[in-house]
Amino acid sequence: MYRYYILPLILLLCCSVRSQILKKPIPDKLVVLTFDDAPASQYSVVAPWLLEFGFGATFFVCEFPPNYKDSTLYMNWRQMSTLHEMGFEIANHTQTHANVAKLTQSQFNNELGYIERKCDSLGIPKPHNFAYPGYGLNAKALDFLEGKEYHFARAGGGRPYDPLSDHPYLIPSWATNTENKQEILDALRTAKDGNIVVLTFHGVPDIEHPWVTTPPQLFKEYLNHLSDNGYKVIALKDLEKYINVEEAKKIIAPDLAKTLKN
Repeated sequence: MYRYYILPLILLLCCSVRSQILKKPIPDKLVVLTFDDAPASQYSVVAPWLLEFGFGATFFVCEFPPNYKDSTLYMNWRQMSTLHEMGFEIANHTQTHANVAKLTQSQFNNELGYIERKCDSLGIPKPHNFAYPGYGLNAKALDFLEGKEYHFARAGGGRPYDPLSDHPYLIPSWATNTENKQEILDALRTAKDGNIVVLTFHGVPDIEHPWVTTPPQLFKEYLNHLSDNGYKVIALKDLEKYINVEEAKKIIAPDLAKTLKN
């Protein structure tokens, strides 16, 4: 007779977890745009087009060594501040694009603290979201993020983000490049049934790192596709409208066995 109670109990537990993690249902066609490394084209090309389409986005900034002072390659902090004034999220990518899996806690705090202090000096809100440079991460890095009270952290993995099963510090994403247009278009179709698609861009174009470049015309095609097909395009911070981060961190165990690199 106990079998008659098992299914209702499972359903009840699933509903309970869902209600704890989700503040409201995840709509279909929800997409998060993220941009890494602060190449100059994010200011000159990306931001004006995002404003034109009315799309949100998160810029994970760093001072990419050794050429970050070259304004033809990378944004300066005045430009990053202007992105904030435009309404975009400025988030943390470490000072030196460091592989956080190789850092001590003190080094980790210094890398993130540098970006936090630069933001504070320019009137940019303290970053609460993070992206792993080069997708380097380990369990200690998650503990370090928790110690600094970060909310979300984006990795790679080439799969949609399920807020009910993916830990907030292990948000998967797809990375764009010159060759994977069809992969990205196929990925966007997975933004349904509670799944969110997160895209990672670098430069548009990326002069110093051409293997992760997105040509401007291709980027414009993506924006047109998102607009024409009714996608809701937001910054990473906007996920807090849908997700109770603290509850998600309590309930969901980090699964480092999943693919987390692009």
